[in-house]
Amino acid sequence: MKKIQTPLTKKELESLKSGDEVLISGIIYTMRDAAHAKVSRMIEENKKLPFPLENSIIYYCGPTPAKPGHIIGSCGPTTASRMDKYTPLLLEHGLAGMIGKGGRNSEVKNSIKKHKAVYFSALGGLGAEYAKNVTGSKVIAFEEMGPEAVYELEVKDFYAVVINDPEGNDFYSSESRS
Repeated sequence: MKKIQTPLTKKELESLKSGDEVLISGIIYTMRDAAHAKVSRMIEENKKLPFPLENSIIYYCGPTPAKPGHIIGSCGPTTASRMDKYTPLLLEHGLAGMIGKGGRNSEVKNSIKKHKAVYFSALGGLGAEYAKNVTGSKVIAFEEMGPEAVYELEVKDFYAVVINDPEGNDFYSSESRS
């Protein structure tokens, strides 16, 4: 099990291999479909983004509201392929990693390799468990979008598996696991 810290460094990225289990600590940002569309438009219009893409990790997640006394509600992963049409642009602008569930299309996998980034998978169905690894949470953009807003999450030992590594390996392909 590898422990990694955000923001991700080039050295950390280079050390990650398809199939590695990791514990992520630091700041990650949640974004789903609607926020991806807005952020992509902001990039195309050369507007200032609500958070730094450079060396950051985006978690494909729409957290549920926190119960009294809790930092966040359930925060499980969303299907990553829904963000595929936006991902190459974000990687081109410095995004280092993404966390979601399921596979990515070939354009995204090629872009991950080209930009030496990484795609992690979180385990679906464990949103309440993942909430226990969130030590801080605040909405930083698009509050009007509710769970589709961009949250800045501070996480400690957030479990994920490297699916697509910076060298182009894909854990979901049988060749990568032999």
